[in-house]
Amino acid sequence: MKEQLIVIVGPTAVGKTALSIKLAKKYHGEVISGDSMQVYKGMDIGTAKVTDEEQDGVPHYLIDIKHPQESFSVAEFQDTCIPLISQINRKKHIPLLVGGTGLYVNAITKQYQFESMPTDEQYRQELEQLVSEIGNESLHNKLREVDPKAAERIHPNNVRRVIRALEVTHVTQIPFSEQQGEEQTESPYSLAFIGLTMDRERLYERINQRVDLMMEQGLLEEVRALYDAGIRGCQSVQAIGYKELYDYFEGNSSLDETIDLLKQNSRRYAKRQLTWFRNKTDATWFDMTDGLTDQTFQEISSFIEGKLPFISK
Repeated sequence: MKEQLIVIVGPTAVGKTALSIKLAKKYHGEVISGDSMQVYKGMDIGTAKVTDEEQDGVPHYLIDIKHPQESFSVAEFQDTCIPLISQINRKKHIPLLVGGTGLYVNAITKQYQFESMPTDEQYRQELEQLVSEIGNESLHNKLREVDPKAAERIHPNNVRRVIRALEVTHVTQIPFSEQQGEEQTESPYSLAFIGLTMDRERLYERINQRVDLMMEQGLLEEVRALYDAGIRGCQSVQAIGYKELYDYFEGNSSLDETIDLLKQNSRRYAKRQLTWFRNKTDATWFDMTDGLTDQTFQEISSFIEGKLPFISK
């Protein structure tokens, strides 16, 4: 019998955390973060990391497992997450994979085969040196020249992913976008795949409010600590909320301009997330415009119980 898995995806600020905690309480669940930035220690406010109070006793995994100087790949996420799902199932509990990083989620639900991807350590190091000289955008343009489809899918600030795509294309002479589709046609899990959406204006309003709240909670000081520690050019500080404030610390913008840009970039990211999840996943969508109402929670619960008939309540 397949292992059970609940997946919750959706754009930033849509309400994934609150729903995951409530479902975990109902179904003896344990939460695995599917967010590429919540793995980093000391990056709590800017990544909207679930607090101890919000966790309310529900076990959470893949949070605070890396230092900001370290990289973290989707393959490493997959290697860490799959055993966790099995471990939680063995306890007769339900794993909930929750997050906004689409590639991470699909790496689990479709189990991409990363180990078959070739490597060239020397070429990768050359690219890492090159990006420090020419910048993210120029490196992304190199990818666009050899593999426009991959460039369209990979954001310029996801430097590790851009380098990986260039590396694989260089070694195989086959575009990366034509190779990463090694995925199982059927999920290895009994899957309840939930997508959360919201009226666009309401979502953007929530994002703007969240940024203001983050600033009140000390985002400026959190990012300043990373900046003062000399953390530069790392995957971690390319995250929205960190890269903008780094520019501010370097005198490239005023604080008000920086906050406005942070809100704008967060809204654009949410739009990209929604587009990605709608096009690349098999999620069943639930509207959260009115918040997590009793009716919405009941609809989601009924959906889960229909997909996972052996779920323990």
